[in-house]
Amino acid sequence: MLDYSEEADRYDASRGGEPRAAAAAAAVLGLLPSPTRTLLDVACGTGLVTRRLAAHEGLRVTGVDATYRMARMAADRLPGAIVLGDSRRLPFPDDTFDAVSTVWLLHLMPGPEETAAVVGECARVLRPGGTYVTTVDKAASHDVCSDIDVVLAPRPVRPAVDRAEAVAVYAAEHGMAPAGRSRFTGHGQGRSPRSTADDLRRGWFTQIPPDGPLAARLAARLAALPDQDVPRPDPRFGLRAFRKRTRAA
Repeated sequence: MLDYSEEADRYDASRGGEPRAAAAAAAVLGLLPSPTRTLLDVACGTGLVTRRLAAHEGLRVTGVDATYRMARMAADRLPGAIVLGDSRRLPFPDDTFDAVSTVWLLHLMPGPEETAAVVGECARVLRPGGTYVTTVDKAASHDVCSDIDVVLAPRPVRPAVDRAEAVAVYAAEHGMAPAGRSRFTGHGQGRSPRSTADDLRRGWFTQIPPDGPLAARLAARLAALPDQDVPRPDPRFGLRAFRKRTRAA
């Protein structure tokens, strides 16, 4: 897993910047019922998406992140609205928020137990009748059937902990039922052969040691592809929404 303290300074520029943030925030907001007055953005990172959410009229947004440098950058964007905290032990009372979002978080969990714990914490701080929105199947979203994907196909892949089906099970275990779905474009995240080789060398592909023989072989095959600096199609990310049952339900 990447060190997000080290990633903080370059995170926005390397992840699609404002266009991707705008698309993500719009998709999350599109799944929230009216009126939704309070939202907790869990693993808010640098606050780029969180700031877009907070700009929505009538919505009071709080962000929480476990990485100090990420949270510090988010706090600069949203003063007084950012809290340092672990997504598996959220520092908020039960039934606090009308909505909770986890954008690009669940795929980072080391295993299904931790993923279920995050979903459970989001359900705990969500008021009855509130909405939980999360990205799912993130790794699969990057497979756009390009020549780069053909080169990467033989690589070892960690079983996805953010599979939509698994997340739905965790949500149901914590009293949440499906309430909608959406997709949005990861603007600026289309891979080029050169950038993908760079990602291999810096350990972005967590199942491939960056200084090992497999990384070297894949980098060589990527170097043989045409249009080394031309991005392939952008990924399309999936969102799922869940509604927490009311106590009378």
